[in-house]
Amino acid sequence: MEKQEPVIRVIDLKKKFGDRQILSGINLDIHKGEIFVIMGGSGCGKSTLLRHLIGALTPDEGSVYLLGQDISKLNEDQMDPIRKKIGMSYQGSALFDSMTVGENVSLPLREHTKLDPNVISIMVKMKLELVGLRGFENLMPSQLSGGMKKRVGISRAFAMDPEIVFYDEPTAGLDPIVTAVMDKLIVDLSKALSVTSVVVTHDMNSVFRIADRIAMLYEGRVVEVGTRDEIRNSKNPYVQQFVSGSPDGPIKFFQQKDDYLETLTA
Repeated sequence: MEKQEPVIRVIDLKKKFGDRQILSGINLDIHKGEIFVIMGGSGCGKSTLLRHLIGALTPDEGSVYLLGQDISKLNEDQMDPIRKKIGMSYQGSALFDSMTVGENVSLPLREHTKLDPNVISIMVKMKLELVGLRGFENLMPSQLSGGMKKRVGISRAFAMDPEIVFYDEPTAGLDPIVTAVMDKLIVDLSKALSVTSVVVTHDMNSVFRIADRIAMLYEGRVVEVGTRDEIRNSKNPYVQQFVSGSPDGPIKFFQQKDDYLETLTA
């Protein structure tokens, strides 16, 4: 059986902001139908990588292939057909406070299709049912809990029946039980709808619940890629420290100068 081309391929991706090198040569292949998790600490470059994957940033060097096309070479008009094939679930849900739940979910359909409003209304009900919120169409975002807002955001991400869905910190700010519910929802939707899911997170419990494969980033580089078991049992000291949550190891979160410490103790 011939091996399929990856739906996302990143080749030697580099990005710098000012004098700071954020991405230092990222190489990744993400395959159709898998749940691929990008993990790493704050400032490791995972959010910058995500913005390249959705076409919001252009690489300084390297290429990003999405559904077979090098999106780093496409203009906005050329990107439009590709953007209709991807969905995005934002960290803060990114719902419009002045719109109802139904209006938020229907927004991509109203903006990018010529469907009859009655058809859109039916589709909105179907998309909300996917996340367990059918009947919530007329509520305002202010009437929802944090977890419910995130589910509405996911419903909107699926509005256009995408081939790929990106999740930015989908469980941030949620309690453990709601986090587990969100993780199950991501897995269930990905498998039931045969969608490729790319999840950016630093929540290790979520990582090991949902991932088919995992990439760990550190200082703008891919430290390791593997399955859940491969990452859990990795001998790489960077991966070991991040997975265990230990303050001791090669990853340094705080670096203080000796003279500053002397001032504090003087």
